[in-house]
Parts: sequence; structure tokens; C-alpha cells
Amino acid sequence: MIIGVPKEIKVQEYRVGLVPAGVQKLTNAGHTVLVQRGAGLGSGLPDEDYVHWGARIVDSAEEVWGESEMVVKVKEPIAPEYGLFQENQILYTYFHLAACPELAPHLLNKKVAAIAYETIEMPDGSLPLLTPMSEVAGRMAIQVGAACLEKEHGGKGVLLGGVPGVRRGKVAIIGGGVVGTNAAKMAVGMGADVRILDVDLDRLRYLDDIFGGRVTTLFSDPATISDSALWSDLLVGGVLVTGARAPRLVSRQLVEEMEDGSVIVDVAVDQGGCIETCKATTHENPTYIVGGVVHYCVANMPGAVARTSTFALTNTTIPYAEVLARYSLKEAIARKPELLGGFNTFAGCCTYEAVAEALSLPYTPLTDLL
Repeated sequence: MIIGVPKEIKVQEYRVGLVPAGVQKLTNAGHTVLVQRGAGLGSGLPDEDYVHWGARIVDSAEEVWGESEMVVKVKEPIAPEYGLFQENQILYTYFHLAACPELAPHLLNKKVAAIAYETIEMPDGSLPLLTPMSEVAGRMAIQVGAACLEKEHGGKGVLLGGVPGVRRGKVAIIGGGVVGTNAAKMAVGMGADVRILDVDLDRLRYLDDIFGGRVTTLFSDPATISDSALWSDLLVGGVLVTGARAPRLVSRQLVEEMEDGSVIVDVAVDQGGCIETCKATTHENPTYIVGGVVHYCVANMPGAVARTSTFALTNTTIPYAEVLARYSLKEAIARKPELLGGFNTFAGCCTYEAVAEALSLPYTPLTDLL
């Protein structure tokens, strides 16, 4: 198979879809790997490293897309890339289609096999290809939130760890999954006063156990969310419904009741956000203010720590890429059944139910098409 790795073109997106070690695995298996010139530089990976391990460097994105049977990326394609899709091409990347309705028609028109990292799901409900970026984003949420709380960035001037004789910063985290857990680790490590809200009591018991009482766990309902938002200096949104748009849990009215200079970091922004005042921003212009509250809503947060993120992501994506390259789609799914949930579009149909519902598209099970 011919596998292509284009350079990411989203604003200040420095990650790359394959590292040289991944190229080696694919070329050793007899595949051809095309890497766009400079694709890895943002992650500290020069073209020479890719060539050393068997890649062929090409000059343009048009060459990568035009020659490849499977394209491996990091972020969802954006408008300049829509015209590069090839008929029946496999596209293996993050999509977040429920929050990106303009992309789906282009995938459907070209009958692209769109395999989304974020919807590949294990039998226990875990999301192996989303987890590493959720870990990064959760940890970053506290770092960037702490910076935004500084007065010069519009915040109320609170130090999360406080100092002797002065109260600690207060952090409320909505969602006790991978994002929330990693956010809590960072917030506790910085000395903050931390609350975690979730609807899963077993998860709350687990979090109470691992944090040894250093966080307050609360059952998430409208009253508790309201109380915690008003209590917090930093509010982190980390709620995920696999493949679907994130539920809106914090209203505009509630945001406007928060103290001026408070900070919101909505990690769920790439799925539409769980806070009503959320709108996607970029690393170039990461924040805005609504109701006196600083909002940080960058849709590709891990891109800021590209080297860490690229290696964390590709450690998990390469085994599936190897299977997709070696076998037919039907055989690949037989070998790794969790791939079935990864298909968001195939043969001109929407094959993931939550995406179809979010975009008001007909839903066709993939098993009906293979």
C-alpha cells in the first residue's frame, strides 16, 4: 500500500501523523510511505530521519494526497484539503465530525473511508487513540488556566497554590474521565483546592481512592455544577460523549454570574464544547472574555507541545495503521474488532450513529456495506 503523511496546515498545528519509527515498521512490511517535505519539523523530526528509515520525501500536499491509498494525519482536514480527497481513499485521523459539519459532505461525495481516532472503542468503553491526547490536554488545561489567572492575562490574579496565610486557588473540573483525572493530577500537584464532578459514582469512588482525599468528588447535576462554577477560580470542561456533540452543561447565564477574572478552559471544544459561551480558538489567539470571564478554548491544545503529543499519539495509532495497510478492511476489522467503531464514513454513507444523528444524516451500519 502507498501511505501518505501530509504536513498539518491547521493554525500552529505542529504534530505529524507518523514518526520515523512508524515509517520503518511500514516500509519493513513492504509498504511505500510518502512524507511531505517538512511535515515533521514542528515535532523536531527532520526529513533526513524519515529518509533514513525508508520514507520518500515529496514536495507538496497534492503529491501526498494524489498518490496515497491511505493518508495518515493528526487533525481533521480543513477547507484547503477538501479538494485533495481521492475516490475511495482511506483517511486515518481525528475528525470530530459532530462539531465539524462542513467536512462530512466532502468525505461522503468522494466515498472516503474516514477512520476516526476518537471513535475507535475497546469493549470496556475506553478510547485508546483519544486517551493520549486527552492526557496531554487535561494536564495542559491546568497549565494554561494558571497562566490565564494572572492579572496581565485578564485573570483575577490568583496563584493556584496560594502561599502560607493566603487561600489556594479553586479548581472545578466537570468530568472525571481521562481529561478530568489528568487535570486533577496537575491541579493537586500545584497545590490547588480541587473539585471533580461526574455522574458515574464508581468513577468518583475510584478518583477518591487514587487521590487519597486530596480532591473533593461530587455527583454532577445542575445544582452542583452551578455551585462549583460560582465557587471556582478555574473551571475546566472535560465531558465527552463518544462521537457525539458534547452536552452543554454550563449556561451563558451561569458564566455571567461567575466572578470577574475567573477562567474557563473547555477541553471539549473540539466536540462543540460543554460550556455555552465556548467557541473554538487557536494558539495564535487563544483567549477571549465573556461576562468578565476569560475563556481558553483552543481546539488543538496538544499541538502546543508537539513533540510530546506526536510520540504519545503515534505510539497508539501505528498498530492500527499496520493492520489497515496489510489487510482488506474486512480482514483488518476481524483482527482488531474495535476498528469497526472507527469508521465514520464509508462508500458514501455515514457509518457512525452518533455522527449521523448530530449531522442529521442517514445512518448505515458499516456491516451492511462490507
